Amino acid sequence: MKLTAMKPRESRIAAIVLLAMVLLIAYFALLHWWFVAPLQAIGSEMDDLRDTHARYAAAIAEKPALQQRIAAMGAGQAASHAFLPEDDPNAAAAGLMQRVVDAVAAHPQGGSCDVTQKMPVTNPPAGPDEPYRKVAVSISLRCEMQPLAETLHDLEQGTPYLFVDDMSIYRNPVAAMQQAGAPLEVQFTLSGYVRQARNAGVDAQGGAP
Repeated sequence: MKLTAMKPRESRIAAIVLLAMVLLIAYFALLHWWFVAPLQAIGSEMDDLRDTHARYAAAIAEKPALQQRIAAMGAGQAASHAFLPEDDPNAAAAGLMQRVVDAVAAHPQGGSCDVTQKMPVTNPPAGPDEPYRKVAVSISLRCEMQPLAETLHDLEQGTPYLFVDDMSIYRNPVAAMQQAGAPLEVQFTLSGYVRQARNAGVDAQGGAP
């Protein structure tokens, strides 16, 4: 079979097509799967995080109504469930941190979740006429999405009434590049209320007749 030499125009077209194919293969082999695809995945995850953060922000916005509900409660059974069971603020802070540990441990399914830091937050002392005192702790978690959502749901929807504030959720971009589906870094403040001892002032002023 006799091969016919291509014309100069055909040679140029064939060279251009071959170059385009080589560039396309090089793009997918060297750039797309190593750089573009991970960045696209991170962008999609950031969109999901923004949606999740917006939902929790909406839930946190309901905090004033819940605080008013607590303030309106009397000394009945419902009120005893709404407040932290401890009388001392330091003991209540330790109890709050243990509640977070227990809530995280209650949801082992759906991915990993670890408490990386927990510490009490200093709050201004309550006035002598205030019926309750706020107790808050700072919490840091390293969690995947499902156990994080279930843990926050348990904390905010149960009793006593707890409040999540100052929440920050992000994913470490370096860890995301090294590991697909890297866990979320989560920071927030968890607070509740303890009852003030109402007879303290009376005992201080009273005395033996």
